Amino acid sequence: MAFGNFDANVDGEPMADINVTPMVDIMLVLLIIFIVTAPMLSHAVKIDLPRASTAPQMEKPDSIRLALSDAGDLYWNDRLVGDAETQRLLAEAARREPQPEVHLRADRTTRYERLAEVMAHVHNAGIAKLGFVTLPTP
Repeated sequence: MAFGNFDANVDGEPMADINVTPMVDIMLVLLIIFIVTAPMLSHAVKIDLPRASTAPQMEKPDSIRLALSDAGDLYWNDRLVGDAETQRLLAEAARREPQPEVHLRADRTTRYERLAEVMAHVHNAGIAKLGFVTLPTP
C-alpha cells in the first residue's frame, strides 16, 4: 500500500505519487463479480424437444431445358419447337406435380425482345421456377 510520509509535505509541495489502490480494489471486485455471474448467463432452460425424422426428399422435380438460339429458334429438351407448341408444352408441365423447373439457355447475341417473349410464355403458363443457365467466367 502506498502511504505518504507526513514529513515530506512540510514544505507545502503537492504529493506527486498516484495512489492506485482504490482502482485495483474496484477492478478486483469487478473481476470477482464477473467470475461469479458468467456461469449464470450461459445457463439454459432444460426442455424436452420433440424428435422429427428429416429424411431427404428422394423425388426431385424434372427439369425442362429451353434453349434459345441467336436466330430466335426455341429448343425444348434439344428438340426444335414452335411458339404454339411451346405454350402447349409449358401448360402441360405447369399442371404436373411436382412442377418442373425450367432452365433457359440463350445465345449471347439473342435479341432481348425474343428472350422476354419466352420468359412471358413461361410465366403465363404458371411455371414458378425459371432459371438461367450461363457459363462461368474464366
